Amino acid sequence: MKQLIIIGAGGMGRTFYSNALESRGFGEEFVVKGFIDDNLQALDGFAGYPPILGTIRDYRPQPDDVFVSSIGGTARRTCMEGIIARGGVFIELIHKTARIYQNARLGKGNFIGACTVIGNDAVIGDYNMIQAYTVIGHDARIGSWNRIDTHVTCVGGIVLEDDVDIHTSAVINHGVTVGTGARVGALSFVIRKVKPHTTVYGNPARVIEV
Repeated sequence: MKQLIIIGAGGMGRTFYSNALESRGFGEEFVVKGFIDDNLQALDGFAGYPPILGTIRDYRPQPDDVFVSSIGGTARRTCMEGIIARGGVFIELIHKTARIYQNARLGKGNFIGACTVIGNDAVIGDYNMIQAYTVIGHDARIGSWNRIDTHVTCVGGIVLEDDVDIHTSAVINHGVTVGTGARVGALSFVIRKVKPHTTVYGNPARVIEV
């Protein structure tokens, strides 16, 4: 039986814990071992969670350990790559209520939240965080290391490159490409290409300075 470790014990980490208990394979392929977090007091005052096993920077993966990461933002990839470099393996964590339709293809280490839909013939790379109630349309192409928040709609045929953040309730219109390292603000409606390493916000979404 694999022992799942959640990176980050904050609010999102606690949410990942509840997702894990309701995900495909729980109790049959894996159980939850605990968290790692550089704040060893992150769970103080919160009842009913497994322990913090150590810090992210110091934890050494054990033979049956597998990982998911609840951390977003620029630290996400750094934390995960540190674990990978020490031999850690990230599993696919898919909530039982997620819908993955005909011919959709997912890479390794993806998190798919509750009631999310992955449309027909979509292709998704590795190590993405796709949160609850999000829709990825048919024929979408999504790279790796992306964070897509709750209630996001990625209409059919969109392209998200790598290291993209799409915040809550944004809509990416049909056929739009969002370049590597770009950020899309909450509630934005994106109707044209987003250049790499830019931030857009609004309806219609426009580049903003951050």
